[in-house]
Amino acid sequence: MISKAPRLPARLWQCQARGALLALSLWLAGGALAIAETITSARFTEPTTRYAHGVLGDNIEYGALELTVQGSTLTIRLPSDRVFEDLAPRLIDIDLDGTQEVIVIESHIQTGAQLAIYDRGGRKVAATPQIGTRFRWLSPIGAADLDGDGYVEIAYIDRPHLAKTLRIWRFRDGDLAEITSLPGLTNHRIGEDFITGGIRDCGSGPEMIVVSADWQQIVSVSHDTGWKTRTLSLFSSKAMKQALNCSD
Repeated sequence: MISKAPRLPARLWQCQARGALLALSLWLAGGALAIAETITSARFTEPTTRYAHGVLGDNIEYGALELTVQGSTLTIRLPSDRVFEDLAPRLIDIDLDGTQEVIVIESHIQTGAQLAIYDRGGRKVAATPQIGTRFRWLSPIGAADLDGDGYVEIAYIDRPHLAKTLRIWRFRDGDLAEITSLPGLTNHRIGEDFITGGIRDCGSGPEMIVVSADWQQIVSVSHDTGWKTRTLSLFSSKAMKQALNCSD
């Protein structure tokens, strides 16, 4: 039985926070979109209850991803042993070529979640390894050139309710490579239909804004001759909004 209505239609979510590269669910990467053929919107379709994890607060995941490419529609349909266990597809120019790709979370019924990138032709460009066990999930933070090397990095929390480990992957030469991991951080609580935090830039470069593993403190993670963490304030929803809005 489906316990809740499907989540919001997937799209490129808009951000109201001044100065944020990514707030809550917005992903941006540098450069204006070229006129070349590109993904203009994306959404999950074919809701299913075949993967009864419920980490996002209901029994519903999705069996298909629908891309709109310059007015045409393309549907990527997963096999029956996988679902999109996610809130919405994220549009980003991952290779900085002027056209957008889509980042999603896929979960396998035996080996759990992975982060995957699809291009405008519906091809899976790259993916992180699956976590390795069913009912294990990852929670995206965002994507940007996080260390100033000219490549886009993708950040997420690996098992935000268990391992609580931030992992950063760099997309380069058509593939993803993990470049660092930091323990003791999270951005999601079981049953919430949103992800807490994101990426901001308050004028000194991108910062990942997450929460300490015990949900007591808001933490900034940034790169400056190495990856550094900095406590911003005690955690509250109001304080998190202020942090993402560069008002902390």
